[in-house]
Amino acid sequence: MNLNEADTGLEYVITGVDTEGDDEMESFLFSLGCYSGEKITVVDRKKNLVVSIKDARYNIDPELASAIHVLA
Repeated sequence: MNLNEADTGLEYVITGVDTEGDDEMESFLFSLGCYSGEKITVVDRKKNLVVSIKDARYNIDPELASAIHVLA
């Protein structure tokens, strides 16, 4: 499933990032610590998603969230 389908408050493991060949988006997500094997939690969900990766929180839009595949 992608991150848009994840429940708030639960920890997931990133299984992959599918940016459909968009190297800039892939590089950006990697710089946030968003890569296979890393843990991620959706902290809040309004228009965008607030996610926690490692010890930081980020506000990402649904397009970015759809590129992040997770497993519970």
